[in-house]
Amino acid sequence: MPLNKSCIGKTYPPITTEVTLDAIQKYARAYNDDNPAFFDPNRPTGIVAPPMFAVVVTWNALMTAVLDPSLQADLLRLVHGEQDMEFTNPIRPADIITASAKIISIETKASGETMTVELNASNQNGQHVNKTLFSAFIRGGRNRDAVRSESSAAVEPPRGEPEFTVTQKIDDDQTYRYAEASGDRNPIHTDASIAKMAGLPGIIVHGLCTMAFTSKVAIDKLCSGDPTRLKRLRVRFSRPVLPGQTITTKIWPNPETPSHQTFTFETYNPNNQAVIKGGIAEISK
Repeated sequence: MPLNKSCIGKTYPPITTEVTLDAIQKYARAYNDDNPAFFDPNRPTGIVAPPMFAVVVTWNALMTAVLDPSLQADLLRLVHGEQDMEFTNPIRPADIITASAKIISIETKASGETMTVELNASNQNGQHVNKTLFSAFIRGGRNRDAVRSESSAAVEPPRGEPEFTVTQKIDDDQTYRYAEASGDRNPIHTDASIAKMAGLPGIIVHGLCTMAFTSKVAIDKLCSGDPTRLKRLRVRFSRPVLPGQTITTKIWPNPETPSHQTFTFETYNPNNQAVIKGGIAEISK
């Protein structure tokens, strides 16, 4: 059954989340990040949440849209295609974050459909903290090749030697830890039998977990370890990552803008196949 295009423009009631120190640190550990900014209470500016923690405080808002019965989305055919996140203000322990969702597009493609949900989140002081564009691909059939051709064809790979190359190991239990920390308990990440029913080779790593790994690379290499300098992270998921794999992220500089430095990046699996394409990181100067 196709997605219901009458849902385009539909907005959903805001959902409020109280941020705890435990939730912040649990999320950081879920993607193996030990940055002192997330753990050291003696920092002059105090503890902040990882930028990607915005996933946690917007997750329930996103689910109200994706699980809307009137949308008619088949979750076994839904694959996360792209994520574009803007980090406007840091999230801190004890913040109260209010997030809302809006379906902004539904499009029919040759091999399925795409949908994009816009998420916006603000804190208790009315400060905007995050804007996210979540884009999903709904396969026409349970065939991962359709997803790959759809997502990879439109991206031009970077050229020349990268400025940074960083290798990271995905733990065997990564998906279980990330599921609990993020709230994304989709069983394709924790139950091999259901993953295979969905046409996958087995349990796959959450796309947002892989993205969180790349956020660590950006913060460590481009922000001198300061997570508040990461202002935007955009990725296109082109291939699933499997638990136990090693991923390699390569970063290239782009021309500077007046207020930000922009970099492009791609991330590869052990077979040198891109798992993230079209990556963009914007860093405040």
